[in-house]
Amino acid sequence: MNIGNIGCSDARATVCPGKILTSLLVCTSTLLFPSVHTSLPLIINTWPFKDATASAWRTLQSGGSVLDAVEQGCARCEVEQCDGSVGYGGSPDESGETTLDAMIMNGDTMEVGSVANLRRIKNAIGVARAVMERTEHTLLVGESASVFAENMGFTAEDLATNKSMSMFSRWLSGNCQPNYRKNVFPDPSKSCGPYKPKAILKETRRAQHADIHSHDTIGMLALDQNGHVAAGTSTNGMTHKVPGRVGDSPIAGAGAYADSSVGGAAATGDGDIMMRFLPSYLAVELMRTGTDPSTACKMAISRIKRHYSEFFGAIICANTTGHYGAACNKVPGFSQFHYMVSNSESDAPVLKSVDCF
Repeated sequence: MNIGNIGCSDARATVCPGKILTSLLVCTSTLLFPSVHTSLPLIINTWPFKDATASAWRTLQSGGSVLDAVEQGCARCEVEQCDGSVGYGGSPDESGETTLDAMIMNGDTMEVGSVANLRRIKNAIGVARAVMERTEHTLLVGESASVFAENMGFTAEDLATNKSMSMFSRWLSGNCQPNYRKNVFPDPSKSCGPYKPKAILKETRRAQHADIHSHDTIGMLALDQNGHVAAGTSTNGMTHKVPGRVGDSPIAGAGAYADSSVGGAAATGDGDIMMRFLPSYLAVELMRTGTDPSTACKMAISRIKRHYSEFFGAIICANTTGHYGAACNKVPGFSQFHYMVSNSESDAPVLKSVDCF
């Protein structure tokens, strides 16, 4: 018997090392990566934003790139104002203005384009891609980002709506509650500003509220048949935020991350906390070492939980074989996270869920 013959064709052989090894590898692979999650191409995004998933999937199926798919999917949410947390007319800040954050990442080249505190421009994900493809920069912010967008041909429009101004008016009439100030006077828990700094700082943490409508995001991953990966995010940020605040969404490694040699991840939730831990980058690096996507997501959430046990957040992960997963932190009012998937098995958006822990 030729031990080196992987086919082990010797009929007299009673033991076939080659076949035993092959069987062990197949079984191990099956245990680590269940076949239910092995279809490419793949679109996966946070929250039940079905139309965004469908738009991205159609783009891939019609021959578009993974970057095209992510851009079109996030742009659909911007137009539809998904859950009031994406696009114009939502999440007014302390001055009543709606501003947008977005990013897009090319997992082949590791290029990133991001915008933050974008004013007057509805298509934030489009501007983010323009930053990536029309400049040598990664992130543009504020008024200068808006001027750049206008110079690139994007239309300037008012991002406020009757709904957002009504939200702002109610907030003012309720003594500006809730807000995100601390160590200032007058007492921010009882009064509106303007605020001045207190002489003595106190170590305080604001109460955590699992209001998924106040600071969620669309985070999207697209993987094509050849394993190319792109990731993107779009959001109007946290409702009643301090003007100028930027969360995790436009920050590479925090809001999303993509590497076509591994996969991608995207996060949603309380960006002020989550961005301190770069959960999307961490999840991708865990997958690089062979960790399956579900476990990588859970480990990224666990890292944050060690320091902020009551934070509100979730993450989605996918690798280049088409396996995917998600995880979320369980807090009052948030015990299950819903996300969307479309792949060659479904050929249509499918709502998935994961129990928080």
